[in-house]
Amino acid sequence: MDLGFHVPIFDIDGGTTAIAGELAEVGAAAEAAGATWLSFMDHFFQIEPTGLPAESNMLEGYTTLGYLAAHTSSVTLGLLVTGVTYRHPGLLAKTVTTLDVLSGGRAALGIGAAWFEREHRGLGVPFPPLSERFERLEEALQICNQMWDPDNNGPFVGEHYHLEETLCSPQPITKPTVLIGGGGERKTLRLVARYADACNLVATSPEEVAHKLDVLRRHCDDAGRDYDGIRKTVMAHKPDVTPDRIDEFVTAMAEYARLGVHTAIITPSTGSPAAWIDAMSPAVPRLAELG
Repeated sequence: MDLGFHVPIFDIDGGTTAIAGELAEVGAAAEAAGATWLSFMDHFFQIEPTGLPAESNMLEGYTTLGYLAAHTSSVTLGLLVTGVTYRHPGLLAKTVTTLDVLSGGRAALGIGAAWFEREHRGLGVPFPPLSERFERLEEALQICNQMWDPDNNGPFVGEHYHLEETLCSPQPITKPTVLIGGGGERKTLRLVARYADACNLVATSPEEVAHKLDVLRRHCDDAGRDYDGIRKTVMAHKPDVTPDRIDEFVTAMAEYARLGVHTAIITPSTGSPAAWIDAMSPAVPRLAELG
């Protein structure tokens, strides 16, 4: 099992002027630890699950990833996850392509249907009903696949998006990994089976994740897709992940590794995330022993 880091908090010790330097150190710490994944959120206001108010610091995700591309050399970079409503899919594919080229082939496209209504309303971004957001998500996945096909620069005509040309030059160095976030059994996991290279679930319990993976397997069977070809990742929050509880964390993750989960993603919650990541680094070789 691999370890990834997800950084959702930008209230950095030292204030706003310290953010850039701290994020550079985050990249260095993640790679020194042997992490395979480094991500940020795709939000413009802070979200309540972090325990912080909306007024707390938040950086635009792809600009942040571009900055990290220049301060890392091996870790995969992505957002967990891009809200489909925030960017036109053609422009999103171009943005992720740019990240891939400038990072030397390390971009991932994490994507989902979006949910945070307050920031949509606050910033004037249309917030269609959930059913339409899922329709748009599926079309966005189709558009990105077409944009990343060097032999298909033709039009795309969908219900919500019409592109006269899907020209994307240069092409990515490595076709970005497509990761769909969420565990919705009827829509989200069906899209994973049809379009994604990876999924991201919340590690609520081994029993719940086992159930979600069984649902995914059935969707793969329906789609004629190899279930084993999809990378499984989880957001690990229970038990509370802190450097003084590494033994407990590794023990808990062993149950998910037995389910076939490839990557556990954990979240520093301090104003000094680089130091937190460094302190968690002993977990990396121990997780690797889980298989």
